[in-house]
Amino acid sequence: MLIRLSFDIQFEVPAPVAMVAILSVHPSRVPDLLEPDELQTEPRLEVTSYIDSFGNRCTRFVAPQGQLRLSSSTLIRDSGLPDAVNWSAREPAVGDLPYEILCFLLNSRYCEVDRFSNIAVELFGEIPSGWGRVQAICNWVHNHVAFNYQHARPTKTALDVFTERVGVCRDFQHLAITFCRALNIPARYATGYLGDIGVPVVLPMDFSAWFEVYLDDRWWTFDARNNQPRIGRVLMATGRDAADVAMTTSFGQADLRHFFVVTEEEAATSADSNPYLSNGA
Repeated sequence: MLIRLSFDIQFEVPAPVAMVAILSVHPSRVPDLLEPDELQTEPRLEVTSYIDSFGNRCTRFVAPQGQLRLSSSTLIRDSGLPDAVNWSAREPAVGDLPYEILCFLLNSRYCEVDRFSNIAVELFGEIPSGWGRVQAICNWVHNHVAFNYQHARPTKTALDVFTERVGVCRDFQHLAITFCRALNIPARYATGYLGDIGVPVVLPMDFSAWFEVYLDDRWWTFDARNNQPRIGRVLMATGRDAADVAMTTSFGQADLRHFFVVTEEEAATSADSNPYLSNGA
């Protein structure tokens, strides 16, 4: 399956400002790219890329005063298979976890793990450990939290979501992540493209959030918002929560004026068998 990934994001910048963007396909998916995945800026700016401490590809630049446009379009090859499911996957003992996984058990900006210890045990403590317990968490969040864009706010934490029972996709994932961590299950936040391939059309499209859980010595995809295996999920970044993987971070004022994202299946051509061939490489 071939998937076209595109975005067009525009800002009004009142004064020159340094910015960092996490808008590239995750390095783990780079081998699947059939076209370059490079951030385009208008006006044309000097940009540099680096890999952050979580393994995400970041782009930094200084935006001048005035209008700023960030855009990209690339083509990626995908298996066309839904998210993997493994009901036999087991929870590792905390004492056996690799050191780099331990941070995904701790409190973070949007996940107040210490405040959920008793709640998580009351709700899920009797469920056998492993995949089934994580799925029970997804079921609970999916069934008890309503989706509503009007209730989105950048300060909403997992405890707020648990109390208010409404939010957007990132809120569903923050609550599920916090439940997992409170039960000593490593969990991290993920963001990327997730279109409407294989499901009813959803408009307008947006970047999506899901989460990953560390079971049987690897990360597995879970999604408390959609709560079903999906096709065409393309990872951009992972972190402790949404604060680590912000789409853009401006070190000063940058006002969002336009936001457009699209991900859609494309028909294969003979050129697609050779990465970058259609771009003159």
